[in-house]
Parts: sequence; C-alpha cells; structure tokens
Amino acid sequence: MNTDKKGINTICTHEGELEDKLYKGAISPLYMSTSYEFDDVDIKRYPRYFNTPNQEALCKKLAALEHAEAALILGSGMAAISTALLAFLQAGDHIVLQQTIYGGTYHFAVTQFQKFGISYSFTDGWEPKDFEKEINPNTKLIYMETPSNPLLTITDIKGVCELAKRKGIVTMIDNTFASPINQTPIDLGVDVVLHSATKYMGGHSDICAGVVVSSKENMEKVFQTGICFGGSLSDYTVWLLERSVKTMALRVRAQNENAMKMATYLSQNEDVAAVYYPGLETHPDHELAKSQMQGFGGMLSFELPNVDHALFYKHLKLVKPVMSLAGVESTMTSPVTTSHALMSPEDREKQGIKDSLIRFSLGIEETEDIIADIEQAIAKVKALTVTA
Repeated sequence: MNTDKKGINTICTHEGELEDKLYKGAISPLYMSTSYEFDDVDIKRYPRYFNTPNQEALCKKLAALEHAEAALILGSGMAAISTALLAFLQAGDHIVLQQTIYGGTYHFAVTQFQKFGISYSFTDGWEPKDFEKEINPNTKLIYMETPSNPLLTITDIKGVCELAKRKGIVTMIDNTFASPINQTPIDLGVDVVLHSATKYMGGHSDICAGVVVSSKENMEKVFQTGICFGGSLSDYTVWLLERSVKTMALRVRAQNENAMKMATYLSQNEDVAAVYYPGLETHPDHELAKSQMQGFGGMLSFELPNVDHALFYKHLKLVKPVMSLAGVESTMTSPVTTSHALMSPEDREKQGIKDSLIRFSLGIEETEDIIADIEQAIAKVKALTVTA
C-alpha cells in the first residue's frame, strides 16, 4: 500500500494488517506459535528474531506511521531505548543526552554506560547550542526527547539534526509524548525514533511494549543487538497492540483537545502555581512546537504547591492517581515519587522538577467532568486542612 496518499486513520487501520485467507475475517488473525518450520522456507521464523507473522505485520504499520523504512517491537519502552542505544554505541564512544529526559533513560545512562566503557554528557539546556557544547571528538550519538517528560520542554529537532549531520553524529529521539500522530521526527532529520508503545500506541493501559523505527540499514544494527538481548513480545500482545493502534489517531486528537482545555483552565486556577503545556501561548517554546508538531499532545504538568498531594490524590473520583500515562482514562502522578524517583534531588532540581509538580495525562472524558473532579478534590483537602 502506498502510504504517501493515505490518511492517517487509514494507515492506522489498514497498513500491515494480515489477511485471513482461511475464514476471511475482518481483522488480522493471531498466530500464537513459537515454533515454525525451518526447511524449504524463505524465512526461519522465531519470536526472538522479531519475525513472526504478527510481529512483521505490525512493524510495517508502525514504520508507515513514522515515515520510516523499518521497525522493531520490543518488550517495553526501556527495552527499545536500551537496545537502540547499545546498537550504536561501543567502548570508547561518547553520547550527548538532553538534560530533560525520562527518568528511566537517565537512570540507564548513569548506571549502565560505564559498564560498557561508554562516556556521556548531559546538556545544560535543550537548544542546539547546548548540544554542541557537549560534543567531543568521539561523540557518536545525540539523544533527544521532545516534548520532554515531565516538564514538556520543546527541543528544536531540525536544528539539532543539522548540527549532528555536520559532525557525522547519529541522532535518536524519544517520541513517546508526541506520538506519530503529533510529530514525525524522521521528516525533520532524525535517524532513529523510539516509543514506549505502552503509552499512546497501546492507549488502554493494558499493554507493555516498545518500538524502534529507522532506515533498514540502521534497523539491521538494532536487530542484531535485539536478538542478543531477547526483548521480544508474545504474539498475543503484538496482536493487541495492532488492534489498539487502529484507533490511535482518534484517541490522540481527542486527548490533544482535552489537554488544551485543561491547560487553559489550570492556568487560570488560583491554586495552581504554574502550567507546562506547549499549546499555551505562554509556553516559552510555543512557536517552536507549532513549527514541528501537528498537535500539542495529551500531556501536561502543573504545580500545586499549597495542597497536600497525598490527600488530593485520595479524593479524586474520576482522575486516577497511577504511574503510567496516555490511556483513554485521565491520570495523574507525582514525577518525584514515580518516573523520576531514581534521580537525585539535586538532579531533579537542575531539571526544574519540584516536589509540587503533578504530571497530568488527559484521557477522552468530557473536560467538564474532569474539572469538577479536580475542584471537589481541592475543596475537600482545603476543608480537611482547615479542620486540622
């Protein structure tokens, strides 16, 4: 199928689907076998080699969505990130990482790179000049995340990629918060794109998976590393993920709309000290976000400094205080105690992650109901505080 002329919902629904040749069913059949014939076949199939029928089909869909040549699905977002990083780095190499990245990626860098003889630097900011300052003669990779987790900073993707190409450095980006519905980094010059497919691709808080997409040449490197680490998925999970991706564009666009409404509401709420959302004109990188994103995403963060967070979470009735994000249900979490808990307080302070910060993932509910839920929870906490 020529995806260049197909709409995003059509690609989500039809690209890479398996034909049910036996019963002519409307959806991809599920092939659960972990053992396939090896003689007189073109492909020797095995789950750890990422080439079972369901894996191959879904990879075509994901590559099409990211405007890439090839993709691999792995067992989690961190499996995708660690496998991709170690596919391009070896002893003696140096990597530049954006300061504002997911806590799990940060933890991997500071605890694992030294074991492999890989040196690393974190930028002071997220502008191209910040990356350039950290480049060494042995720098082989630049790692970005935009919008970032949890403060929604925006990195100039094209600017960083132009810098990297001048110096012959590979670029890699975590595109989880945006999803391919809102941002396609390969069009802006990125070499390798990563996703925690647990989030918007899965979209229902019931799948754990990761994705790497790139050129066929780059993906061969990822494949050779991936088969050694063995981070493949069961085909049932692969099948569920393909089902979920079919509605991704519909879900993400609804979440974009809800996030914009909630960011506007929270920015006018007297109990809220700050709101971080690139869709707001007050966001310092709003214009940059407009130039490289098709939508501002369903994620935002806000500071609630004078309300007991533990009590606030307990009194929410609709919004769920859980660790992950991007499901159809709205959720909140504390980055300090979850996603960025492995970072030291000093490093969190460098990134601007305060104890009062709440990361807010918008679902598809009516925003009026979510606003009412937040307001009643704050009111109850205030009443309890006054009583105490």
